Amino acid sequence: MGRRFNTAGPCLPAEHYMIPALSRLPEVPGLVDLKAYFVVHAPRQTGKTTALRALASDLTAQGRYAALHFSCEAARAAGDDFGAATLGILQRIKEAARWQLPPDLRPSAWPMAPAAALLGTALREWAEVCPRPLVLFFDEIDALRGQSLISILSQLRDGYNSRPAPFPVSVVLCGLRDVRDYKAAAGGDASRLGTSSPFNIKLKSLRLGDFTPGEVADLYGQHTTDTGQQFAPGAVDHAYELTSGQPWLVNALAQEVVEEIGVPASEPITVEHLDQAKERLILTRATHLDSLTARLAEPRVRRIIAPLIAGDPLALDPYDDDLSYVRDLGLIAPNPPVRAANPIYREVIVRVLSASIQESVTADPRTFVRPDGGFDLPKALSEFADWWVENGDFLTSRGYYNEAAAQLILMGYLQRAVNGTGVVEREYAVGSGRIDLHLRWPYTTPDGIPRVQREGIEIKAWRTGRSNPLSSGLRQVDRYLDRLRLPTGTLVIFDQRRGAPSIDERTTLTTTASPAGRTITLLTG
Repeated sequence: MGRRFNTAGPCLPAEHYMIPALSRLPEVPGLVDLKAYFVVHAPRQTGKTTALRALASDLTAQGRYAALHFSCEAARAAGDDFGAATLGILQRIKEAARWQLPPDLRPSAWPMAPAAALLGTALREWAEVCPRPLVLFFDEIDALRGQSLISILSQLRDGYNSRPAPFPVSVVLCGLRDVRDYKAAAGGDASRLGTSSPFNIKLKSLRLGDFTPGEVADLYGQHTTDTGQQFAPGAVDHAYELTSGQPWLVNALAQEVVEEIGVPASEPITVEHLDQAKERLILTRATHLDSLTARLAEPRVRRIIAPLIAGDPLALDPYDDDLSYVRDLGLIAPNPPVRAANPIYREVIVRVLSASIQESVTADPRTFVRPDGGFDLPKALSEFADWWVENGDFLTSRGYYNEAAAQLILMGYLQRAVNGTGVVEREYAVGSGRIDLHLRWPYTTPDGIPRVQREGIEIKAWRTGRSNPLSSGLRQVDRYLDRLRLPTGTLVIFDQRRGAPSIDERTTLTTTASPAGRTITLLTG
């Protein structure tokens, strides 16, 4: 069987298409030569284990180091029992050394020592007898919690400070988060470790980045080389546009096209195939997407994502780590401005948060299909207005993502209304003051002509202490419709001021003119 796109576990060169590890973390060999202790972090499913395992193998193969990659995952269940956690890690070291290192570089039996000093003592004795300098990659270090994490980091720091006495020359801590967040995992009190950082000996923190456009082209090119299947013009660029290079998504899109949709190798993979694969991934909520969106319920995450969806400014204290934490999780882009990490995550976040709304919508989606097969947006907006009067106050009072509740409710209603036939694409960003929706509805007219109906919708909120957003909204919707090249559009304004008129008084559906002279459907609620 040939190689394939991998979405489950580390990549194996003989079985999977993969990008060389050194191109993804080129700084590592130099830091090891500096005898540095450092951190590598990245969101889940970005290829950390694949890259680190390959780097350890390369360092050992070059003959200068005994480099070992192992996982701390087995110690997760130990909790605060640092003795059990240490034994679990030492067992994983011994098992990993058995297949990664030649016999003369492997550790012998571990020494007897008190639990609080066992790891340091064991590594010290191994370094003393090993014919090469030791380099250790502690993968999944953030599986450790509480006293176990404190104990392991303290012993590593003590061993580092004792050099040139025998000890590993370089230690790499690898996990989901940067080291600054370890103090929270250790119990939230940095003073318990005697420092603001529990790993203050680290020289550098490296973030394993997403694939570049060139690496996406390289990965997909491997598939073409192996199978002969081409990517149509624009398809590889579109894959990068949809994923922003997120490694799991890059592989998952192609895997969905090749293995699930089953496009034959004799046919090229097109932009349309990738769009179909994107929708299938979103609808099926693959394991990676589910594990990612499960984080949305965390208060730290909600503090960032709620204003992001609502388009509100982000108000954080100067030393607030929540923004960095959500970046480390991979939900938002690694660089400013604050925005979803990629278009697929942007869509998944909103669909997950509005899913319960879709379940409560009783309107039959078939009633929004016009006789000619098009989507009856005026009817959908009219029925939403009635439904909003009945349910809006109750749904927005539940307190879950309350800053964006009204916007999520409308998006959930529209998602239910298009019911898989149409697509609602969303654009939102911190400080934008709005959410832009692009509704696309493919259909075939009664005389057999295929068409795609497109609608532009802008959602704004009127907050306490701010002026009526109608004027700015009309200017913004003009710019949005210019970009979409549409002659008309819809502006929705939710009045969320304290003391606003009652929901039945403020909910209206009318038309107005934009500054550019367009006829704009105006829904207020």
